[in-house]
Amino acid sequence: MKTNRNHPCAVVTAKAAHSIEEGHPWVYEGEVRRFELPSGESWDNNGSLKPGAWDSSGFGEAAASAQSEQSTRPQHSATDFRERRRRKELFNAPQTEDEIIPFEALPDGSIVDVVSLKGSYLGTGLLSRHSRIRVRLVTRNANDDFSPAFWERKVRWAWEYRKTVMGDDAYACRVIFSEADEFPGLIVDRFNDVLVTQTLSAGMERLKPVVFPALLKVFAEDGVSLRGIYERNDVATRSLEGLEQTTGWWSPQSDDDTDADSDLTVTDITENGVRYHVDFANGQKTGFFLDQKYNRKAVARLAQGRRVLDCCTHTGSFALNAALGGAEFVRAVDVSETAIDMARENARLNGPDVAGRMDFTVANIFDLLPELERTRNPEHFDFIILDPPAFTKSRRTIGSAERGYREINYRAMRILPRGGYLATCSCSHFMDHERFKRMIAEAAQDAGVRLRQIEERQQAPDHPIVWGVPETDYLKCFLFQVV
Repeated sequence: MKTNRNHPCAVVTAKAAHSIEEGHPWVYEGEVRRFELPSGESWDNNGSLKPGAWDSSGFGEAAASAQSEQSTRPQHSATDFRERRRRKELFNAPQTEDEIIPFEALPDGSIVDVVSLKGSYLGTGLLSRHSRIRVRLVTRNANDDFSPAFWERKVRWAWEYRKTVMGDDAYACRVIFSEADEFPGLIVDRFNDVLVTQTLSAGMERLKPVVFPALLKVFAEDGVSLRGIYERNDVATRSLEGLEQTTGWWSPQSDDDTDADSDLTVTDITENGVRYHVDFANGQKTGFFLDQKYNRKAVARLAQGRRVLDCCTHTGSFALNAALGGAEFVRAVDVSETAIDMARENARLNGPDVAGRMDFTVANIFDLLPELERTRNPEHFDFIILDPPAFTKSRRTIGSAERGYREINYRAMRILPRGGYLATCSCSHFMDHERFKRMIAEAAQDAGVRLRQIEERQQAPDHPIVWGVPETDYLKCFLFQVV
């Protein structure tokens, strides 16, 4: 590690150091022992300004107070967890507003070196003062300088990777996938002539004036003409970073008008031969789900001559791929009337041969599937696609989410005839592969059917899975025949 670095340091626990060494890019609030500025000032992990709280003796004012109180009480054994926890809280907890690290000393988005308790360099990241994830790594190379050229180089690497793995499909793809590309909290999707972004961390929010021009420059040098960058920062999780929700065209000067046509927030893309209108101002997330691109293509190969039920169709992507693949009939279902309207419009966009073999229904699949089972599948569906939204976004609700997945899979297996086909997906990384497979097996046993696995699939490679970063490995897609 270079000496005399100008960045503040976050000194982290041994557990955090081990996690970083295994590849994980986050440092949680409780894993920071202290912050140190180049000036020599330091604060404990909660931002306390108590002098000497983490000095070389290991004791400061708070520690001395704890020791004094301890001396008047009966001695506890070294293994007394409660006492050790109490003393740790005395060391760490700031007592007043004045004891929090001043913003001017360590502002949100600051570049912070992460080091072990022994002083070994582990990486450099961006500080989030409000978040439980206190530091998000952007590099593990101590020689990086974080100049505009550094960020431009990283943008170029991300785009070159997409051109390599996606080929002609880079026309509509994810250009930057947050931690997978070492842009923590930044999502960038390309839809033809528009880049649509979500900025979900304080560090990336602060770096927009550097990263966004780099995006435009890299695409321009590659001969790609873009209308501009549209921000979809209408995400509740921004509040966890102390950020407001905003949407609109990005401009280098926030008070200047952008050159992009503010009235035109729809563009057209083609994926697997299917044409779509993408409403990037009003659609879910950035306007269209790109991660299922090749899974939809796999479904199309199985759909020829079949009667297909596409549950949770959203803008109709699986349904349209099935129809273009030669399905006899496709019913697209979604609980959102707006989504169904978009799916119907996309069907019209693909011509009468496709639209004429499709129908669209606004319904909740938790109501529709039991009704189809009760009425013995009157439309004779022999291919069912289950691609629901994430039933859980936290570990606390994984149990109820698993019950939801099991219910819809059980019903689909009961509806399908022997020899029918099932595509089933989950986009929640908390529902990991083994748990999802176990759930499918239990649903099959309850339904009294056996499954012949055709394929196990994941997200498209423009959403790369980085080993050591489990959050990047989130999409599961299984294709089965019911036998």
